[in-house]
Amino acid sequence: MQTVMFSTKSYDRRIFVERNAYHGHGHELVFQEARLTIETAPLVEGFPAVCGFVNDVFDAAVLEALAARRVRMIALRSAGFNNVDLRAANRCGITVCRVPGYSPHSVAEFTVGLIISLVRSIHRAYLRTRANNFALEGLLGVNLHGRTIGVIGTGRIGALVARTMAAGFGCRVLAHDVLEDRDLLTHGVEYVGLPKLISESHVITLHCPLTPDTHHMIDSAEVAAMGQGTLLVNTSRGGLVNAEAVLTGLVNGQLGGLAIDVYEQEADLFFEDLSNEIVRDETIQRLLMFPNVLVTSHQAYFTQEALIAIADTTLASLAAFERGEPLNNEVTQALIASG
Repeated sequence: MQTVMFSTKSYDRRIFVERNAYHGHGHELVFQEARLTIETAPLVEGFPAVCGFVNDVFDAAVLEALAARRVRMIALRSAGFNNVDLRAANRCGITVCRVPGYSPHSVAEFTVGLIISLVRSIHRAYLRTRANNFALEGLLGVNLHGRTIGVIGTGRIGALVARTMAAGFGCRVLAHDVLEDRDLLTHGVEYVGLPKLISESHVITLHCPLTPDTHHMIDSAEVAAMGQGTLLVNTSRGGLVNAEAVLTGLVNGQLGGLAIDVYEQEADLFFEDLSNEIVRDETIQRLLMFPNVLVTSHQAYFTQEALIAIADTTLASLAAFERGEPLNNEVTQALIASG
């Protein structure tokens, strides 16, 4: 199937070419490094399918531009679909599919790594020793064992984090979700209301989709309700956190540390080398000034296993669509209605 792929890097191109040949799909893939926006929409001319990533824009205007150029399918290389106006896609007759569970272990393991780095200041120690500063002043950490970890969202990734922190580190784990994972209860995980989780957790980690209901679920009121020195980790979606509220919490000490792999305004920053440019996003620049803040650029998913799973699922979806077969990973009317 002829497909134009946006927001691709060398690693995307390598994996997709290899897996396309390995499975014998025979898809005609054209790679674009540019993000899909209304300005770059003309690049889809002649392609019935478009493949996008987390920062590509699929709003009503773009979708109408795609439909006008006879695009019939959007294949997302991600689990989330909050960057797609699903109702507009449905109206335009464009099928949307995604990769719902490419590698939960990748994100869960990265999350645990961020938590450990925060509580033991590993990121600070690395930078200091690189500058020949081998002093321990300012690096005093705490044990995770016996601490309370709050896990907001217990889907596949959140459940893995909850089990790891409970069974692996001996933490008390509080969880919050609209649906309870009964298996987690056997590991000692306790489901509680969000206010209790926020007020009692030493570390809070986010693992939810971004919806109108979860947008800025960590805001000024939530930061104020946290215990003094609480650590916050977000490897899910940037829009779950109001960055300005978090900045205030860092300044007044309510937040003892922050680790984020996602950022609400990341579209013009992440995945790019901006080391020779002036970054005009004042919020991210202020966050990077704090010694107790750790920022990574949406790399929690970034493992060999995850890239292969993303490519295999996406290529299989394109093949099924071309053959007129049902798509297992289609964003359905039920998902549209729930959004």
